[in-house]
Amino acid sequence: MSVELNHTIVHARDNRESAEFLAGILGLEVGDEWGPFVPVATGNGVTLDFAAVPAGSITMQHYAFLVSEEEFDAAWERIRRARITFYADPHMKQPEEINRHHGGRGLYFLDPAGHGMEIITRPYGSHPTPPRR
Repeated sequence: MSVELNHTIVHARDNRESAEFLAGILGLEVGDEWGPFVPVATGNGVTLDFAAVPAGSITMQHYAFLVSEEEFDAAWERIRRARITFYADPHMKQPEEINRHHGGRGLYFLDPAGHGMEIITRPYGSHPTPPRR
């Protein structure tokens, strides 16, 4: 059997709020609550299990999602409609811009718990780097 990521736990102040936020942006479904977790499953079978923890114990994490061009357009529209600030860069120095890295498009935004979320249309390293002169 090959190794695959099955699930990860995402700390949140309010697990339902964070799960619904991400699912709403990405056009995904929120699963049934299971114990302390509210799951959101991605298209490749990985589940993000949102768990409520005390606010002071949340360390910012980064989650990147590979989406199609159509899914990017839909998510970007939802982000703009909700007036969520988005950025072209992970350091959040280029607000209200997207990037065009690796021959695709990408953007970053924060979820309600302060995690850095990224959507990209091309995986890193998928576009040939021009030769140096």
